[in-house]
Amino acid sequence: MIRQNFTFTSESVSEGHPDKVCDRISDAVLDALIAEEPEARVACETFATTNRVVIGGEVGLSDQAKLKDYMGRVDEIARACIKDIGYEQDKFHHETVKITNLLHEQSAHIAQGVDAAADKEEGAGDQGIMFGYATNETPALMPAPIQYAHAILRRLAEVRKSGEQPVLGPDAKSQLSVRYRDGKPVGIDSLVLSTQHLDESLTSADIRGIVAPYIEEVLPEGWLTPETIWHVNPTGKFVIGGPDGDAGLTGRKIIVDTYGGAAPHGGGAFSGKDPTKVDRSAAYVARYLAKNVVASGMADRCTIQLSYAIGVSRPLSIYADTHGTGQVEDAAIETAIGQVIDLTPRGIREHLQLNKPIYQRTAAYGHFGRAPDADGGFSWEATNLVDALKAAV
Repeated sequence: MIRQNFTFTSESVSEGHPDKVCDRISDAVLDALIAEEPEARVACETFATTNRVVIGGEVGLSDQAKLKDYMGRVDEIARACIKDIGYEQDKFHHETVKITNLLHEQSAHIAQGVDAAADKEEGAGDQGIMFGYATNETPALMPAPIQYAHAILRRLAEVRKSGEQPVLGPDAKSQLSVRYRDGKPVGIDSLVLSTQHLDESLTSADIRGIVAPYIEEVLPEGWLTPETIWHVNPTGKFVIGGPDGDAGLTGRKIIVDTYGGAAPHGGGAFSGKDPTKVDRSAAYVARYLAKNVVASGMADRCTIQLSYAIGVSRPLSIYADTHGTGQVEDAAIETAIGQVIDLTPRGIREHLQLNKPIYQRTAAYGHFGRAPDADGGFSWEATNLVDALKAAV
């Protein structure tokens, strides 16, 4: 029996959250290398704290002279990210923060499992399991709690950066407890928003007065009611934010990045990883497949799992679960998936056109539920596989 009446909660964090600052820098490093060479190899991690950013990991270009030149640009790339996010605090400022670059060449032992020999397909960059999910409860085919938690913070970032609400700071978190009836989202039981502010005199009530119109703007009509419980800056003042208030690290917001807890997660983070790493590319294609299954009308909800082994090109398994909502058998969907798309690492990259500098934009407000961009960004959100899937089942 599928439960129909319940309340489910998801959270989001803004681009100025310490962990998201790190995700942004790691993905900016990735984009710069892929712009230099589409087949660049990158595994970049960032750590941030008061007045300090440390960048480390492994990178690789075929031209070592270009790689050396690139290493000299990492400081500039990181500062540009911090500036765009909006940090000009005394203890975390884009001009004065100390940046340490510890990036080095990719391990040859990892590369040998991934690089394709003349007679061999390119292997996966690591072992692991990856999940994709889609549901028809929102237009983007995403779970409502995470989709609207992201929308709130994205809207607040827009008005902060435009100068409409300059009192808001970059660091923020949102959380929505969404009420479901008959399996569909119908309203919000409670809303939590904590946002940094630059005027120390402002109270929680003042901040609510500033943010409430924007929150009401992005939520479906009728979801906020007099019974909705609001918690806005519940601890009081929130002036010290970002890495000065709490240390940040790449890859610590994997549930925020995906489905807000509404679907399984294989455990691998995305940011800072080039698309030979199936942690990223296979999770993207799993979302693409799940979304196309739901968009085709074959199911109201769909979870796809893929699994890989390092150095092995083909997925070890394909699993589909339509949670009792399927119009066709789950096994038929699994078979169809194997027929309509090449799920080798190279096949995924070519189908979704992932060897492009499109990753910095994914670092905040979710990797899923976004509209595909004209330059290939968020290509995994397209629904152009619907006809092929229908024909295959």
